[in-house]
Order: sequence, then structure tokens, then C-alpha cells
Amino acid sequence: MSIPQNRNLVLHYRLSRKIFFKHNFKRDHTELTLLRLKQASLAYGHIPLLDKADFQLENNERVCLLGRNGTGKSSMFRVLLEGSHDDGERWVREGTRIACLEQSLDIQLNYSIYQVVAEGLGEAGLLMSAYHDESVAVQQHPERGLELLSNLQNKIEQADAWNIGQKTEAVLSRLNLDADANYQQSSGGLRRRALLGRALVNDPEILLLDEPTNHMDIETIRHMEEFLLTFPGSIIFITHDRSLIRNLATRIIELDRGQLTSFPGNYDTYLARKQAMLEAESEQNRKFDKRLAEGEVWIRQGIKARRTRNEGRVRHLQAMRRERAARLEKQGRVKFKIESAERSGKLVAELEDVSFHYPGEPGSIILRNLSTTIMRGDRVGIIGPNGSGKSTLLKIILEQLEPTSGTLRTGTKLKVSYFDQQRQQLDLGASVRDNVAEGSDHVTINGKSRHVAGYLRDFLFPPERIDSKASSLSGGERNRLLLARLFAKPGNVLVLDEPTNDLDIETLELLEDLLDSFPGTLFLVSHDREFLDRVVTSTLVFEGDALVNEYVGGYSDWLRQTSIKTPQSVESSKNTLEKKYQAAEVTKLTYKEKRELEKLPEKIDAMENAQKELQSEISAEGFYQQDKEKIAITMQQYTKLQSDLDLAIERWTELED
Repeated sequence: MSIPQNRNLVLHYRLSRKIFFKHNFKRDHTELTLLRLKQASLAYGHIPLLDKADFQLENNERVCLLGRNGTGKSSMFRVLLEGSHDDGERWVREGTRIACLEQSLDIQLNYSIYQVVAEGLGEAGLLMSAYHDESVAVQQHPERGLELLSNLQNKIEQADAWNIGQKTEAVLSRLNLDADANYQQSSGGLRRRALLGRALVNDPEILLLDEPTNHMDIETIRHMEEFLLTFPGSIIFITHDRSLIRNLATRIIELDRGQLTSFPGNYDTYLARKQAMLEAESEQNRKFDKRLAEGEVWIRQGIKARRTRNEGRVRHLQAMRRERAARLEKQGRVKFKIESAERSGKLVAELEDVSFHYPGEPGSIILRNLSTTIMRGDRVGIIGPNGSGKSTLLKIILEQLEPTSGTLRTGTKLKVSYFDQQRQQLDLGASVRDNVAEGSDHVTINGKSRHVAGYLRDFLFPPERIDSKASSLSGGERNRLLLARLFAKPGNVLVLDEPTNDLDIETLELLEDLLDSFPGTLFLVSHDREFLDRVVTSTLVFEGDALVNEYVGGYSDWLRQTSIKTPQSVESSKNTLEKKYQAAEVTKLTYKEKRELEKLPEKIDAMENAQKELQSEISAEGFYQQDKEKIAITMQQYTKLQSDLDLAIERWTELED
């Protein structure tokens, strides 16, 4: 084991170990399992979404469900929630409450936020919602009288539902929601929090979250992370946000071609194991295809292959043919290429004391005295809360809006390719083909003509889908179509406004690789923290009061710079260091303590190895089908070893300091 040398890393290491231990092993093992799927099958037409899949959820787990777009992740949520599978077994521990935050934000009724949250409590919740709304109405219009309010109060007392109202108020407070705000008129992030409140209000033991961070700004995502880390039940969540996976997941399961595979541990462990599995599968398929090809050559030799003594070999070949025909191939990878334009001038945009407010709204300033210079080749991330003005800033830089004050100077030979988060550039009534090729059968990419069907295949649109209406596409497919349309047009300034919504992780990583090699200038608005870290070289951050500040690097660099830039934090750090040095001068290690410090890394290493062996035994298939006494002994050993290891690491940190 390599022990971190930096103290902050050590503290993070110890904390992560204790969190993992708390959520996975310190519990009553007589009641571990909350939910189980056994040999579950579900098909959509001829496509198997679940093919005899097995899954088990235990107390206090936080499981991330991964899979490519269209593999059936949301459909699996319906199976877990309602048991809507075609075949197999679904078991839920008696009395277990399950709630789901769905991906869609669509609520057609003109509800208040209070009504949306209270709806999660059923009829009693609707009763409390009506009482809340009538109370507000009476306060605003006393002439209404108290008759309806009194009737509602009697019904609530008869139903003993006052405690339900307290639950709703508690959730609204915890999620910082305005009870009287109109749901339809709220931002996407606020509506997402309201739907989360609706899922939480009934105190579920299992919480299903389908893309919980969509439409949320970075600050809201961070608050949600902190909230979910304290959730007392089990969570299964679908997301493309890799930072959320790293910070929240205790286990990862992947849905691929109808099969569920479990990967204990963190996201990086999953990536390593997944790569090894794909390489092994590829090698196995290569060897099988070679044997099949040899069999096909043999069968074509004629009469000798049909002799009686060779009938067994013929039957074996026929079986191999059936197996090959039934093999489900892994979904292809998107192939991104950008049609490059001639180079722009060296200067792209220069802003000097630029301010902006919309006409007729002088009191609502969106941008205040921004000065910055953007040169050819810069990769600029734009970060800020929802509604702060990120898209407005882009429009000013692109000269779609004029500054209220200040000066804007743009460079020469700029050809802008713009990805808007509302996808308004797509014609939903037109076909996939016409959205890209505009009536032609060919597109030109970097001077070479390509048939539109071949080009769209690079974006995972098969030939049978290219004449479908764009309105029939899913959110992820519409994003891929907009990227295909965008990259087919030459540009040297690429503007991406929230391009990561609805894209799976593999597609995100390929998009990152493409942007890394893009020779022009990039503007990126995104709430995906890891995407920002990997792509941009500087960030413009909305930090309140219409002020935008510029920082070198991506999201993590901005956090690091803001944490050390204030005089108070610098002075505080200085005082802390001085105290440490003073303490070090007073307290020195004895000879015995020095010897103990030298031996601790080796001791911790041995305990880590023993723990890994026990962890492998616990994670093995069939472990919980053993004799209960044997399970209890093994878990006691793990608990004791975990406790000893935490103490050893704590002692090592103490002596090292």
C-alpha cells in the first residue's frame, strides 16, 4: 500500500474509508437485502433490455447504474419500482417504501412547489396541499371567509394528517424550496429539486434517481451531493456526471446487452475492470470466429464432410452458427470529426468594462464591468448559477447582443459553430438526414465528400433511422444529431451551451478527445465538473452581483484559487502553520515513537492485504447463501480488521504530524 504523504490527502483517505465501512458493513446482516431481481427479463420488440438479469440491493448502498443511451436503464427503474418485467422474479422486503425521481420534468398542471412535494404523500398530501393553498388565499383575500378552510381543517383532523404537513414543511426547508413558487415558471434546477422533494417526503428506504443533476447548476449539484451523502436509506442512481459517481457511489452496476454486471468499489476501479473484461470478450470472440471460419471451410469440401462418421462435426458447426447469429454485439462508438474552417485572426474578442441589462430593466444588471481578452486557440469555460447570464454573455461575445456600456472588439475571419442547449437549430418536423444534409445525399468533411448515411452512422444512427422524424428521437439522440449537424459545417469558433445533457459517458469522453484536438477557439457552458476540468484552459465565473471573474484552468482550479485568494484565509493558514511549527518545537518524537512510525507503513500494508482477501470473500457470488454462523464470523473478522486499520492510520497520522 502506498500511503498518501500530503496531510489533506491522508484525512480524505481516512474519511473515505470510514464512510465506506459505515455504509457497507456496520449493519445488521440478518436484514441486509432490501430488493432482489432474479432471472428478470424485459424486451422492447425484439430487443432484450433485460436478459435473465440478477441484481441485489442491500441496506445503505449507493449504487450507480451505468449503460449506453438506449440500453434500458430507465426501463429497469420501472421494473424495480413496479415489477413491470416480462419474466423472472422481483422481491422487495415487506414494508419497504420505494420512491423515484424520474428524468422528465413535465407536470402539466398549474401547481405550486408545495403541491408538487405534497403529492408524494398521496391523498393525505393533496388534502394538506389544499389547506396550504387556501390559507395563503385567505391571507391575501380576507373577504373569502374561513368556511372552506374550516372544512379542510376538519377533514385533516379526521384523517390524522397534521404530521404529514410537518413532513412536507421539513422537506421544503431542507431542500431550500419556496412553497408558494409556481412550478411551471421555475427554472429547471428548481423543478428538479421539487421533484426530489416529492420523492423524499414519504421517507423511502430506497430512492431511485434518474439523471438527478440534469438542468442543475454546479452549486446546486454540490448541495445535492452533500444531501444524498446523508440520506439514511439506499440509493440507485443513473447519471453521466462522473464527479457525482466518484463522490457518491459505493458500487457500480452496468447494463450492457441485457446483462447486469456488478463492480464493487469506486469509478476508477470500474473503468479498469471494464477494460479488462472487454479485452477478454474480444479475444474470446476472435478465437470463436476463427473456429467457425475453419468449420465453414471444412463443410465446403464436399462429400467427405457428409460421411456418417462426421455427422457430429456437422452438428457442432450448426450449433456454432446459431451461437454466432445470437451473439449481441456491443453498441458502436461515436466517431466525431469537425469540419475545420480557415484560421481566424489572432484576436477573437476583447471586452473592456462591458456591462449589460435588457432594455427597460436598468435595475436588473446581468453583467457589470467585465474586461477580458480572448485569443485564437483559447478554451474558455463559463460557470455560474442558472439564470445568472451565461448564455447572455455568449450572445454578447458573438455580437448577437450589444453591450449596454463598455466596448467590444471582435477579430477577423470568425466562423462560429453554435450548439444551443434548447436544440432550437433542429427542425423536429424534418428527417434526421435533412437536418444534417439539408436535402442533399452528401456532406463535405475537411474537403472530402461523404454519403450522409455513412456520416450519420458515425453518430450511431443506423441507415433505417436516417429518414425518421427528428421529433421521434430521444434526448440523447437529439444531442448527437445536433452535434452531427454542427460538425458538418466549417467553423473556427466552437460555442457549446450545455452540450453534455443526455449524453452517455463513453460519448462524453470521445467528445472530450475531439475538443482536445480542435485547432480553433472554444467557449463552453457546462455544469459537468469533470468535463470542464478536461477541456478548458480558463474559466469565466459569475460570482454574484453581476460580477464575472476570470481564472486560469478548469472547475477544480477555480475552487483551489478561490479557497486561497482571500486575505482572511491566507492569514488563517499562516496562523495555523505558525502554531504547528511552535508545537513541533515543543513536542519531539521519542526513540520508541520513531521506531513505531517506521514500522507502521508495513503494518498497515499487511492489514490492507488481509482486508482485500476478506473483501473478495464477502463479494464472491454465493457468500450470503452460506451458513449464517460462518457469515457472522467472517463479518466480525472484517469489522475487527477495519477498526484496527483505522486506528493504525490514525496513529500514523498523529506521529507523522
